[in-house]
Formats: sequence, structure tokens, C-alpha cells
Amino acid sequence: MKSKEIKEVIKQVYTVIAESPPYDSEIQISHECDGTCADNNSNGCTCESEENFDPLLASKDVGYSEEELESIPIESILGLGCGNPVGLSYLQIGETVVDVGCGAGIDVFLASKKVGSKGKVIGIDSNESMISRAQETSKKYKYKNVEFKIGEMENIPLLDSSVDVVISNCVINLSLDKPQVFKEIYRVLKSNGKFIISDMVTVGSLPEEVRENAEAWASCIAGAEEKEKYLDHIEAAGFKEINILTDYAYTSDYEEMNEKIHSITISASK
Repeated sequence: MKSKEIKEVIKQVYTVIAESPPYDSEIQISHECDGTCADNNSNGCTCESEENFDPLLASKDVGYSEEELESIPIESILGLGCGNPVGLSYLQIGETVVDVGCGAGIDVFLASKKVGSKGKVIGIDSNESMISRAQETSKKYKYKNVEFKIGEMENIPLLDSSVDVVISNCVINLSLDKPQVFKEIYRVLKSNGKFIISDMVTVGSLPEEVRENAEAWASCIAGAEEKEKYLDHIEAAGFKEINILTDYAYTSDYEEMNEKIHSITISASK
């Protein structure tokens, strides 16, 4: 399968999601699913084993509290994460934060409350529809300390050493060049800056038919790197104090994939 095909499928899937209406309990959003779900009943990225998809429930299942979700615009909650990096980030007033692969802005809006009016949160995403949705939400709710930009995670549109913290949630697995992503994160961080990233990885290898499935890529499965290799990319980029903060296994309807897919949250410093 060619990289161009993978990118196109990913773009199509997330454009459809970005252009969907805000969640309403009376009108449940339905997404296609490849049969993969978390052992704690979360959806993981883009799908859920049940026909009807509830982004609020999915977000709670991966670590967001009801209080957090009620504090931000419903338009930003799409249920696409596999962790809650902001909840583990210990952000400080006045910090500059960038969210790599921000989607509709759930983590940007949460982080904006922690850094306050003296801080700033920048959301970066390659999907124009996601950025458009996030910008409209920001304008609607009059956020003053957030900004959203179109950009690839392999080429973050920010200056060297310009941010204090990088966050990301279930996105780097979608990249076809993960080492470059971590090099970019390292580049934009200030000295002693840190990242907190939630992502999908594997323990052991996945079946080749899964690796070659474009829809499985869009569902954050096929592109998941083996955990040790993922950590090697982080170390090779120059990071230190690499810590796995959370690690839990996903299960699947496919027996050969059971316990091979993990959601992890990692922190590291420059």
C-alpha cells in the first residue's frame, strides 16, 4: 500500500468527522469500526465496537473527567483520543503549549485554562476541516489565548525553541515518518521543555493484512509502532527523562491482535 493512499484515506475519514455536527444525545454519531476497542470499553481514536458512537463516553473512558468535559465547548469533543495528556501535564500559568494533531481542539481548550491569560496554546493539524472547526469554536466562545494552524507534524510551523510544552493525543501513530515527528518536537521545544504524548503502540508485530489496511491506519491501529521502537525514536531525537506514565492493553475481535495494541502516555524532556 502506497503512502499517498494511506494519507488520502486518513484525510477523508477525519474530514467526515470534522464536518459532523456537535454531539447530541438525541442524534448519535455513527462511525465505521474495524473491530478494535479498549479493554475498558473505550473506542480508541476513530471507532467503537458498538454501532452508535458517543464521543463524551469515549472521552471519559480514556481518562477525561466529567468536570473537564463540561468546562470546554461540546464542539471540540470528538472522542478521538487514547489518553488525557493535559491531565498528566502539570501545565503552569504563562507557558506556551503546542498540541500536535489538535483535531477539533479538545486538549487545546483544556490546556488554555491551565496556562491562563498570560500563556498561549497553539493547535497544529494537517486537516483543514479540523482546523476550521476549531477556529470557529474558538471564535464562538471567545477564547483569547489559543491559536490554530494548518501544518504537518513532520514539519511543525513554529520557530526553534519557541514552546515550553508539547502535547499530542493518538496522532503520531498516523505518521509515516515517526522519527521526523520527534525531531520536530525536539526542535520547537525550549531548553528543559517537555512533552506529554498519548499514543497507540504495539507489543509484538501485527498481521501484515492489518498493516496494509488503509482503514486500519485511519483507526490508529495499522500505523502503531512497536513500543520499544517508539521509545527508541524518542531517545534518538535527543530526549531525556523518558517515562511511561500510563500503559494499558486494547483487545480486539481479531484473536491474533489481542493484547498487542496498547495505549500509552509518555513524558520526556529536552
